[in-house]
Amino acid sequence: MTAKDPRPLAADRSVALVVRRLIDATAERIFAAWTQPAQIEKWWGPETATCSDAEIDLVIGGRYRIANKFPDGTIVWIAGVFEHIEPPHKLVYSWQLEAHPESAERVTVRFAARGRATEVIITHERIADPAARDRHRQGWHGCLDGLTAYLEPA
Repeated sequence: MTAKDPRPLAADRSVALVVRRLIDATAERIFAAWTQPAQIEKWWGPETATCSDAEIDLVIGGRYRIANKFPDGTIVWIAGVFEHIEPPHKLVYSWQLEAHPESAERVTVRFAARGRATEVIITHERIADPAARDRHRQGWHGCLDGLTAYLEPA
């Protein structure tokens, strides 16, 4: 707590994370892969997890749900609501684990053309603490690894 900001630190969800990846695909192709359930199921998931189901209502106020299935059979659902949709350049949506609906995180994904490639820039905000940020960083890198492999097959 400080004199300038009397809010308790526990309520300060100001931890954020930015992850970037240059992918050899158009913004349109990446946006489609990010927003179409049949495509998400082919690449989504942090390392060791796969996407066993995805539901997307791609409209402002529409909901999404993505199932992360882990090797032990555990399924963790990520869910939220779309706040901003600007195909093929930007998505903004809330982010929470369905088992923890009290979380109020936000994700902004930008798809920026870089010549023939696209830079995917993920900004994950309102994270509870640095440990959660580090878990999100690992998860986003795993997702981007999967997306890159899906879009840039050898």
